[in-house]
Amino acid sequence: MKNLKLALASGKPAIGSWLNSASPIVAELMAASGFDFICIDAEHSAVDLPQTQQLFQAIRSGNPDCAAMVRLHGVDYALVKRYLDAGARGVVAPLVCSRKEAELLVRAIKYPPDGMRGLGFCRANNYGMRLMEETAVANNEILAAVQIEHISAVTQIDDILSVEGIDAAFIGPYDLSASMGIPGEFLHPDFLAVQEAILAACLRHKTFPGLHVVQPDADEVGRRYQEGYRFIAYSLDITMLTHACQTGLAEIRKQLP
Repeated sequence: MKNLKLALASGKPAIGSWLNSASPIVAELMAASGFDFICIDAEHSAVDLPQTQQLFQAIRSGNPDCAAMVRLHGVDYALVKRYLDAGARGVVAPLVCSRKEAELLVRAIKYPPDGMRGLGFCRANNYGMRLMEETAVANNEILAAVQIEHISAVTQIDDILSVEGIDAAFIGPYDLSASMGIPGEFLHPDFLAVQEAILAACLRHKTFPGLHVVQPDADEVGRRYQEGYRFIAYSLDITMLTHACQTGLAEIRKQLP
């Protein structure tokens, strides 16, 4: 399976996507399409832990080099380790607003002595058959990303990104703009200034800068890369399906009486 941390450290961009539908078929298809990572959304979808493990299996079936990730519903030690045991090679923690929350995330992800993750037989170590091998590499391979999606997090950005073990920071555009009182106004000067401040902080702390391009706009992905983002999520399954349906139907109806 692709080591996202190693790939990003080499300077290569990682282009992935989000999955909300809970469909193993969609997960397998998206992985087979060539994405570097697929992130299962356990925050805003109805996907639960057993479903997430099945989705991880589908991703591996579609493309063993596609990294399976999960967006958590929060920084919860008891659940973080279970998603990792299910096979997550990266986690995205939403609404991280303080150094304390970032430190808790790292402790939950890392095995001792770097953290407090429990050790047991699970899918991540081939149900015990690769226990020692997985334990030896997990701390260096599993990517820890925080989502910066509240203005209070921006005021604490240097404290958050200075936590050892935080590898990447994703901007959560909708929640961040909402916390500023300008929901969805991504071209507002205040939002653009905050976005630039987050990117600059990532560069200062040598943290991989991430962004979710929510709409399926390939040109925007290119623009974001030129701006300095290297860890980019291209849309999500339900949005790409909606876009394809609406665009196709609109074109069909133009040709009908």
